[in-house]
Parts: sequence; C-alpha cells; structure tokens
Amino acid sequence: MPYHGESSPFGYAMGIVAAVAFAVVLYKVVTSGAVSAELQGIVKRALDAGM
Repeated sequence: MPYHGESSPFGYAMGIVAAVAFAVVLYKVVTSGAVSAELQGIVKRALDAGM
C-alpha cells in the first residue's frame, strides 16, 4: 500500500490511545497525596502572602 501523506485510522487510534494513557498518568500524579498536599501548600502560601 503506497503512502499518500495521509494518516490511517490505525494511526489516529494509536494517537488517541497514547493521549488517553498520558492523561491517566498525569491525573494519577496530580491527585496523589504528596502532589496534592504540595499544591495545597502553594495555594495557601499565595493566599496568605496577599493578606
């Protein structure tokens, strides 16, 4: 099958699977206890600094 410069449906599907996998990993990291506590600390410090 010659290449015509177009992505195949399989290529699109693999891109979607990779994007979803990346999103899941990123979600797990952001919602982990250590990262969540650090983000809350940053927000608290930012809010306290303005007062």
